Amino acid sequence: MNILEHIIETKQTEVAAAKAARPFTDIYADAQAVKRPTVSFSGSIARTPGGIIAEFKRRSPSKGDINSAASVEEVVAGYEAAGAAAVSVLTDGDYFGGSLADLRTARGVAALPLLRKDFIIDPYQICEARTAGADAILLIAANLTVERTADLAAFAKALGLEVLLELHGPHELDHVCDDVDVVGINNRDLTTFVTDTAVSVRMAELLPAGKLLISESGISDPATVRKLARHGYRGFLMGENFMKHGDPAGALRTFLGEVLEK
Repeated sequence: MNILEHIIETKQTEVAAAKAARPFTDIYADAQAVKRPTVSFSGSIARTPGGIIAEFKRRSPSKGDINSAASVEEVVAGYEAAGAAAVSVLTDGDYFGGSLADLRTARGVAALPLLRKDFIIDPYQICEARTAGADAILLIAANLTVERTADLAAFAKALGLEVLLELHGPHELDHVCDDVDVVGINNRDLTTFVTDTAVSVRMAELLPAGKLLISESGISDPATVRKLARHGYRGFLMGENFMKHGDPAGALRTFLGEVLEK
């Protein structure tokens, strides 16, 4: 069993426990009752110079602890002030040290669009995302069928959330559907955790026209951002590169300045 399979097995147990504690009908009613208008994730990426989606990330299975003592309030508010286009909040607890509480806290300090980054396999998690303050959710093609991807994307859109669909290779292109707002190429293979930004370059010409494109993982050099932008990428999801610093927002500000300098 590879790393991704272990994570999904854990996620299935987690979702089943959540449903047992609180029925789907209840969380769905709560999600439908949320009055806050969502902020366009894709729109913010398209109009913000640099298109950086800065991530709040305490740890990962491949790197271990990155910044376990980081404050959600300080980091997320700092990201917004430093020029991020959006903020990604890890909500997986077992493998990434995150929680829905982190997402709620981030919502309280930021006006930027927030992405719930997790391994979403069930509509229950999408309802949680809406009630916790997300504007967009992540769907990962590697752990979903084409049909399940379409169903979850449609459910998210019905609740007013945008959808980021993550791909890693050409074999996953058939997961792209009308309800997907943003297509992301993950440079990290989730089965092995090997990372190579050349994956984004190879995938660029295969991606569907009309979808906003972002590159994810393994980006640490402004020159890489500029190169990927020339291949059609509008956004760049970055977490570890900023979170490993004592001042993640300062690291973002410096990085963005170097990306945008002529």
